[in-house]
Amino acid sequence: MNVEHELNELFTRYVNAFKQYDMAAALSCYHLPCTLHTPEKIAYLENEEKFKQEFIDIFTILKHAKISKIVADKASYQYCQKHSLDVCINWLFYDENDELFTDFSAFYHIANDESSEGIGKIISVVSHEIQNSIELAQPFKIT
Repeated sequence: MNVEHELNELFTRYVNAFKQYDMAAALSCYHLPCTLHTPEKIAYLENEEKFKQEFIDIFTILKHAKISKIVADKASYQYCQKHSLDVCINWLFYDENDELFTDFSAFYHIANDESSEGIGKIISVVSHEIQNSIELAQPFKIT
């Protein structure tokens, strides 16, 4: 298993889901139940219905901001336990005028898929201001 390659694949699907407002593609990146932590709230998404409710709100914000480009400025990971990874990514979201709409750091906990050789899905994400970003042991690129 090439972890960097699989992380690149997971987060490329993730970015494309956000760019295309594709609920099914976004859901395919997450394990349910999962948690989303922002400075404003903690969302516990225990089923598809709750996931869809939360992501309708997220996609609506991105649509209104006319987000056209999402950049992973810095990404790193490390093994947390045998069957999980921690990942930290600094995200930059740009609008249709190529102006920065928002930037933040997101810390992901990913459960490895024990039934296969691949990495699994996101079970938790914590978003913070970008200055709170941390660099984990192994850098990787999202293309």
